[in-house]
Amino acid sequence: MMRKSKVLAKLRNGLHPSCFKVNLKDPQVAELAALCGFDCIWVDQEHIGQDWSTLAGHVWATKSQDVDLMVRVARGSYSDYIRALELDATGILVPHIMSLQDAKDVVHMTRFHPIGRRPIDGGNADGAYTMTDFEHYLETANRERFVVLQIEDPEPLVELDAIAQLEGYDMLFFGPGDFSQGIGAPGQWDHPLLLETRARVAQVANAHGKFAATVGAKENLEELFDMGYHFVSVGADVIGIKNYCKDILEAFGAKDHLGGASYLEQQK
Repeated sequence: MMRKSKVLAKLRNGLHPSCFKVNLKDPQVAELAALCGFDCIWVDQEHIGQDWSTLAGHVWATKSQDVDLMVRVARGSYSDYIRALELDATGILVPHIMSLQDAKDVVHMTRFHPIGRRPIDGGNADGAYTMTDFEHYLETANRERFVVLQIEDPEPLVELDAIAQLEGYDMLFFGPGDFSQGIGAPGQWDHPLLLETRARVAQVANAHGKFAATVGAKENLEELFDMGYHFVSVGADVIGIKNYCKDILEAFGAKDHLGGASYLEQQK
């Protein structure tokens, strides 16, 4: 039997699953975060050069604690999307969706019949190495594995409603970082268009039966929930380690030489 998604179970019951981003490659970091009790660990292949063996380690580490793993995949061919799912990651986050056709192509490549035409194997971890019934495998993969489309550019806004109406994926994820750059205002988190788009993504997702997702911080978590966001990733391993090291060095009287808050810390 394919493991059921903890994230989807919570979302479908009106709850807000917790998510934590792991930037470091070592799967022990993902295991540590999973042991802490998060519902989902987010690892990255768009910005982090980890190979498929390393990614498999993250899958094993999180599955051992019955925690979901979301992989932000690198843009590319269908193989770049489905390999994470075949390793038995619970979900994939596809960055930089630029148009309705782009969204349709992702769904076509990542969902089995009757939704899409994802290439079938069944001999990998997600199909229990051929021990999962074929029809059960297709149906359960479509139901218990989530696909997330990331809106982080101004270009897809003209088709945002149509993208939200598209069947075959689960979450619409607003990414404020690249969006701020795309509108010519990098790091201006209070820019009117950024604030307007963040609210609009949540509104259209809810209007068309999708779960709204984004990044946030402890300080604005309730605000995002009230705005209509269901899935909010908060924090990252590298931020925690950096802040912990800074606190220890301050006890030794060291001056802070690391400057202001990083991009990851500012996204909220």
